[in-house]
Amino acid sequence: MLYTLSKAQYDKQELSTLLAQLQPTDALLLWQDGVLQAVKNSQLFANRENVFALTQDLQARNLTVTVETISLEQAVRLTEEFYPQVSL
Repeated sequence: MLYTLSKAQYDKQELSTLLAQLQPTDALLLWQDGVLQAVKNSQLFANRENVFALTQDLQARNLTVTVETISLEQAVRLTEEFYPQVSL
């Protein structure tokens, strides 16, 4: 399953609960304002597999993160590999 986070308003507890539910066969894509979570709660994303942030959204906000960054083209490939998609 592909989870996408597009908002910056998730609190730490809510985000921790979500991340605890991710399975090894799931992926998480941070995009739009969701990329702010990788800065705001970076410790929650440390050493996690299949967590990605969209490069163009990071660049638009002048952010640098420790999670893997991907292009829009790579994000499309994620939707092919991990399905269904759940937008949070």
